[in-house]
Amino acid sequence: MRHIILFNLISLLLLSTVVSAQESWKLKLDQQILGDYELNINEMDYLVFLENQLEFHHLNQKSKTDKARFVYNQLKRNASLSQESILKELSQNNIFHQSYFLVNCIRVKSDHQTLRKIAQKKNVLRISANTNIALEEVQELNSPIELRTAEPEWGIKKIQADSVWSLGIRGQGVVIGGQDTGFDWENSLIQSKYRGYNESSSDHNYNWHDAIREISPLHNDSIVDPSNNPCGLDIIIPCDDHGHGSHTMGTMVGEDDDNSIGVAPASSWIACRNMERGWGKPSTYLECFEWFLAPTDLNGENPDPSKAPHVINNSWSCPQSEGCDSTNWFMMDLAVNNLKSSGIVVVVSAGNNGSNGCGSISRPAAMFENSFTIGATAENDTIAGFSSRGMVSVDSSFRLKPNVSAPGVAVRSIKLNNEFGTWSGTSMAGPHVAGTVALMISANPSIAGDVEAIETILELTADPKTTDEECHGVPGSEVPNPVYGYGRINALAAVEMAMDYVSGTNSVDDEFGIQVFPNPITDRFSIISPNVNLHESLNLYDLQGKLLMTIPTNKTRLDVNVSPLSSGVYILSTEVEGKIWTQKIIKH
Repeated sequence: MRHIILFNLISLLLLSTVVSAQESWKLKLDQQILGDYELNINEMDYLVFLENQLEFHHLNQKSKTDKARFVYNQLKRNASLSQESILKELSQNNIFHQSYFLVNCIRVKSDHQTLRKIAQKKNVLRISANTNIALEEVQELNSPIELRTAEPEWGIKKIQADSVWSLGIRGQGVVIGGQDTGFDWENSLIQSKYRGYNESSSDHNYNWHDAIREISPLHNDSIVDPSNNPCGLDIIIPCDDHGHGSHTMGTMVGEDDDNSIGVAPASSWIACRNMERGWGKPSTYLECFEWFLAPTDLNGENPDPSKAPHVINNSWSCPQSEGCDSTNWFMMDLAVNNLKSSGIVVVVSAGNNGSNGCGSISRPAAMFENSFTIGATAENDTIAGFSSRGMVSVDSSFRLKPNVSAPGVAVRSIKLNNEFGTWSGTSMAGPHVAGTVALMISANPSIAGDVEAIETILELTADPKTTDEECHGVPGSEVPNPVYGYGRINALAAVEMAMDYVSGTNSVDDEFGIQVFPNPITDRFSIISPNVNLHESLNLYDLQGKLLMTIPTNKTRLDVNVSPLSSGVYILSTEVEGKIWTQKIIKH
């Protein structure tokens, strides 16, 4: 249990008015819910967050499945215990509710009196509005679309995924997850890649989930009727009511005799619909995240963490203007953290607000530390003007984002009705990275579940890109930088390093689990210490004991550039938990 931190998330909304002791429970309400309560609105939709939240760090379980099962079991048990009394009351009073465990919370639809009773409970941390969220807009180019020969699309060639295919590596054995507007599973370019597909009788259990059970009022339909959605609601067969999701999945796995559009065309996919014609809400995003941790059958029962995907693509954002703000960011942040701990790579598009300049990566989930955030590049390898920039200033963390960039301008993929479309957006860049993750795991299955290593390899092998832009004092001439991150991904280099990592050319310290890779190195290497923080500094010596470099660090990961050093053998040294740790490295 020492691997679990049980903590109380304290994020109380400061009100402009002073409340009495009898009304202190109002401090738990966000501004929108408080306003609805004061107006005595009797149909409120909100999320109740409990105090006891679990977050995981540095799990010792080696396999992805073992990690997923451990995380699932602990989260499920914690939610069951802390939610028991509230769920009992809601059931007895026939009040609509939905329990979540990935984040310890409950969705409730009730009148204002029920809201007050829940907020007055001691173990309730806060209550947030379950507000609708807009799909990140993409730009569609109106140039004529024609069927082509199987020449790979420009983005595939730019990241050298086609060179990976020539090695016989095409994503075999890897499962990609997508949460989006749905997916046109009957499209011939992606149908056979669906994990539940069978020519005679397909099985959608554990392969498809629909979190959409109501029409979004933000469409302003004259009549809110389920028939307004072309797919219907709470459906048991994959369907796309918009086209955005199908486009992203095509970029990940799409392929036929005449079209080579997917980065990892031999991978399988599973999916969850989280938006109703482009509109979602916090509960639908959370529900899909949770389903990916432990997919269920079509009845939402019998969850099985062993059926979780290796990587999830998230081409959407949650803007502050529509419900996601500093009072509830922790919900999605915690969801991403727990998914990563379970062994799933969470790929997130950076957003399309680059015209706002620095600090425009300001929305969940792209802004979070454990999201692998992706910017968009054009065919000439420059950053797209719309691609959101770091640093992440909205939460005062000033963390560096994006992590990397990928092709996202004029990306051709499938649309609805067996058509093709050329779209631009970071939504198009993310799938290139998710597909590359699939290629890496396909090349070296033992790296599956080692999310930190996968992400580090993607960063270290990216083709470095620089710019004249400076953001919050960080020059674009540095690598990484707040525009490109570590650079534009290189699938071939990533796969090659992943194979070296698994084959044992990396160094692993048995006592502390510290990993140095690649080793031997060329210009750069990375140190990952998942179980301990490194000391205040790490020193690099030559064999004569001369100190060559001192690198300050108090993190569990460190990237080192040794390109100025000549070829030879060097010694790394630092203090770990009161002991001296050393490691020999070889530079070619």
